[in-house]
Amino acid sequence: MRCSNCILSSLLVVMVCGTLTMNAQSADKPNQAAKSFSRTVTVEEKLNYLLFLPKDYDPARAEGWPMILFLHGAGERGEDLSLVKKHGPPRIVEHDPEFPFIVVSPQCPADRTWSNSELLGLLDQVTATCHVDTNRVYLTGLSMGGYGTWSLGLAYPERFAAIAPVCGGGEWISVVLASESNRQALQSLGIWAFHGAKDPVVPLAESERMVDALKKVGARDVKLTIYPEAGHDAWTETYDNPLFYQWLLQRRRSP
Repeated sequence: MRCSNCILSSLLVVMVCGTLTMNAQSADKPNQAAKSFSRTVTVEEKLNYLLFLPKDYDPARAEGWPMILFLHGAGERGEDLSLVKKHGPPRIVEHDPEFPFIVVSPQCPADRTWSNSELLGLLDQVTATCHVDTNRVYLTGLSMGGYGTWSLGLAYPERFAAIAPVCGGGEWISVVLASESNRQALQSLGIWAFHGAKDPVVPLAESERMVDALKKVGARDVKLTIYPEAGHDAWTETYDNPLFYQWLLQRRRSP
C-alpha cells in the first residue's frame, strides 16, 4: 500500500508540474497572431451617361458653369439611356435648352446599385473636360439614387456645394463617425432632403434619421421637406419646383 501511495503521489506531482509548465508556455505564446493582408486590384470602371450643356454654354466664359450630377432610381437601370430621361433634370432639359446647369446623368448597369468609385471617376472626367465651376457642383437623386446621393455626398462632402436626396436613406453611422475633415465639410454642406409621408417603399424614417444625425454633428444648412400626401413619388413635386434650383444656385463650396 505504501508503494502504491508513493507511485500515486509521484504521478500527481508530475501531472501538476506538467500542467504548470503548459500554462506557463500558454502565457508566453498568445492565442492569436497579428497579421496583415494587402493586394492590388485592377478594375475597369465604366458608366454610360447623358450630358447636357446649356444653350448659351461658352467654354471660354471667365466663370465656370454650375453642374448637377443626377442619380436615377432602380427602374431606370440597364443599357437604354432613354430611360434616364423619365424623371428629374434629364427630363426637364429635354424641353428646356436654357436650363442654367450642366447636367450629368449616368445610368447604373442592370442588377447593380450606385458605386461611389465610379461616380467619382465620372465627376473627375466631366470637370476636367467641361467648363465646370467646381465650387458649384450639386448632387441629387431619387429612390435608389437618393441612397446614392446620401452615400456619395456624405463620403465626399468637400466635392459638392449641396446635395438633395429624394425618398432615399443612408448610413447614419457614417455621419456620427466621420473624420474631423469630413465633419467640417459636412457642417458647411447644403443639404435638402425630400420624402413622402406615406411612402410604402422607403419609409420616411430613413430621411429623418439622416437629417437628425447631421444636425447632431453641427450641420448648419440641412432641412427636410415632407409631402404629407405623397407616397414614393416625392420627385415630381421636387424637381418641378423652381425654388429648388434657386436654392441650389445659392450654395457654393469655398475652395
